[in-house]
Amino acid sequence: MISPSTFGLSTEARNLHWLLTNLVEEVPGLLSVAVVSSDGLLLLSSDPGRNEQARLRSTERPKSPRGSAADLATIVSGIGSLAIGAAKLMDGGGVKQTMVAMEDGGLFVMSISDGSLLGVHGAPDCDMSVVAYHMALFVGRAGHVLTPELRSELRQSIEATTMEAAK
Repeated sequence: MISPSTFGLSTEARNLHWLLTNLVEEVPGLLSVAVVSSDGLLLLSSDPGRNEQARLRSTERPKSPRGSAADLATIVSGIGSLAIGAAKLMDGGGVKQTMVAMEDGGLFVMSISDGSLLGVHGAPDCDMSVVAYHMALFVGRAGHVLTPELRSELRQSIEATTMEAAK
């Protein structure tokens, strides 16, 4: 995780960290995961290098986003925004999930609650149905606890960690 420790965080924030860690460790082929607020700010992220087994199992050479977890958050936010705009133009209702299949992997974006998004970057050989299922479980468990107060706490935690890492 980006945060080296969950010490000092609320029970809800620690639970959300645990849910994200569990998602990354339980689902084969995940390269990186990000939870993004409605305004595009990174709230929570896995370490793209953390799930090294997914990289080794892959038949292709999957790549994580070239930059930081904030880059994944930007991509997830942009895709989420485009999907919502398309759904409005097409009178399609709310967007539940968006998937981008690429030659060297896949990107999955799922709505959590009030604009927050879960983004997953998967290896090319990941099972899309398993990824979607586990994302839906995460969203179901995280959606009701992702309150404005918790989002603020997670943002502050990310900012503090980023500032600490820059020293």
